[in-house]
Amino acid sequence: MTLLQRNRLALRPLTPVIGAEVSGIDLRQPLDADTVAELQAAINRWKVLFFRDQPISDEDHLRLGRYFGPLTPAHPIADGLESHPEIWERHASEYKKHRPDLGIPTSKPPRDYKGWHIDITFVANPNSYSILRGIEIPAYGGDTLWSNLVAAYDGLSPRIQSLIDGLQAVHRTGSYDAGSGPRVRRDGKPAGPFAALHPLVRVHPHTGEKVLFVNPGTTSHIVGLRERESQALLDLLAEEVTRPEYQVRFHWSPHALVIWDNQATAHAGPIDYAHFDAPRTVRRITVAGELPVGPDGFRSQPLEGELFGVIG
Repeated sequence: MTLLQRNRLALRPLTPVIGAEVSGIDLRQPLDADTVAELQAAINRWKVLFFRDQPISDEDHLRLGRYFGPLTPAHPIADGLESHPEIWERHASEYKKHRPDLGIPTSKPPRDYKGWHIDITFVANPNSYSILRGIEIPAYGGDTLWSNLVAAYDGLSPRIQSLIDGLQAVHRTGSYDAGSGPRVRRDGKPAGPFAALHPLVRVHPHTGEKVLFVNPGTTSHIVGLRERESQALLDLLAEEVTRPEYQVRFHWSPHALVIWDNQATAHAGPIDYAHFDAPRTVRRITVAGELPVGPDGFRSQPLEGELFGVIG
C-alpha cells in the first residue's frame, strides 16, 4: 500500500492518473484552514477523492461543501430535499425503465449514452465540485467510474489539440434530463429547458490545465462544422473521454463519500443499474462554478434558461 502523507491527511492513490482514498480525517468535525487547503491540493492533483466510514449528517454534508465555495440548489431541473433544498437524493430505481414487477414507476427514459457525463453542463456555469455520499448501499453492484479530462486532452495528438482549442459546442438538456417534460421547481423557477455554448476545451481555473470539455450526455453539436463533421469529431472525443487508462472505478461501501472536480472529470454511475435490484440511495450537493473559459479566451454563454444560482 502506497500512502502519501500530507501533514495530517493520508492519501492512497488508486491509479497513476486519477483518484485517491483519503484517511486520517473525520468529516463530522469542522475542518481548519490547513486541512481544507490540503484537500483542495489533493483534488487538484487527483481529481477525485474517496472517503470511507464517514457517517455524516445532512448538516455535516452541507458544511463540507461550503469549505469549497457557495452551494447551489440541488439541480436546475429537479427539487432537492424539502428540509435541505441543496441536497439531491437519487435512487437506483430512477435509472430503470418502468418495471411493474419491481414496483418501479418512472417517467424517465433509460440512458442511451452509457451514462458518461459531466454534471449540469447544459447551463453556462456548471458546478465546480460535486460531493456524493452513500445512504443505502447494496452489498455489490452500483459502482461509479470517473475519467480524467485533463489526461484525455493530453492524450490527443497536437494537431487535434490545435483544431479543438478554438472550437465551441452547444450543450442542452436531453430526453433523459427533461424526463416527462416542462416542470416548475418548488421555488417557482422553470425546470428547463436549458442550453449553453461552451468551449470544446476549457482552461482549469485553479491549475491552468487544458481540459477536454465534452459531455457525452448533453453536447449536441460543434458550432461552425457540418453536421457529419461535428458528429464524427464528437464521437472521436467522447471515445477519448472514456478510455480505460484515464479511469478509476469506485466500489461503494456504507457511509462512503466522494468529492470530485466537475471541472476536470466525467463520470458514469451506477454503471450496472440494469443488472441489480437491490436498493441504492445516494445524496449529492454541488458547489457553484464559474463560466468556463477556452484557450482562446472564449467564455461560456447561456443560450436558453438562466445561470445556475446559489443558495444563501
